[in-house]
Amino acid sequence: MRRALAGLIAALALLGPGAAVAVAACPQTSVADIEDEVMCPVCGTPLSLAIEAPQARREREFIVELVERCQSKAAIKAALAAEFGASVLAVPADEGAGRAAWLVPVLMLLLTTAGVAAATLRWRRRRPAVAGGPHRDADPAAGDDSGEAEGERSARVEADLARYDL
Repeated sequence: MRRALAGLIAALALLGPGAAVAVAACPQTSVADIEDEVMCPVCGTPLSLAIEAPQARREREFIVELVERCQSKAAIKAALAAEFGASVLAVPADEGAGRAAWLVPVLMLLLTTAGVAAATLRWRRRRPAVAGGPHRDADPAAGDDSGEAEGERSARVEADLARYDL
């Protein structure tokens, strides 16, 4: 029993460095990692969601085969595009019309932000400036500038309240 265990440990020690080199040489990618970046060309949905489609099954089997051959993620995506067409890639290319797919949303965001900023500045310029703080209509207890004394104001308020008493 001890000899078998010692032999197993010796074999693992000899295979350890070679196995580590083999693992390091093989790019670490998985089918799930690639599935969310490619599409089913028939369904037009991400491969991770296209479960029942025959084309999606073929595409998934192709990915599994390439992953088992230790292909890198970029190489697998290139092979998928060559095998099933460029429509299989979920992310547009960085050239030609694909570049527009990246630039148009960014430009629209910038234009919208600039439009909101311009509208805000224009709106702030049109508001009347009120000396002495907030607008008087917002606070009815603030009174007016007619110079009415505090006692006169209190008497007027009391008279108004008495008029509404039943």
